Amino acid sequence: MIGMFSAPLLVLALGVAATAEGPPRVTSDSAEYCASLTARLAGMPAARREPSRSLAAEGTRLCGSGHPQAGIAKLRRAVKAAKAEAP
Repeated sequence: MIGMFSAPLLVLALGVAATAEGPPRVTSDSAEYCASLTARLAGMPAARREPSRSLAAEGTRLCGSGHPQAGIAKLRRAVKAAKAEAP
């Protein structure tokens, strides 16, 4: 009996969570996602400080040299570091 209610409640919870998050972002291992992360970093004041600056530079270099997966990993770390240093 409990299992019968679990699936509809899960679907409802996922639907509510999806609408609260805003528009979806591109999250594939592509040049477009590299550009998206680079643009996000450009708007973050803390991205100009270390370690964000060097991580972003390395990620951009990797994306540009045909290694988007490794570049995206570095760019994500740069965004995370910039968020952590933001006031």
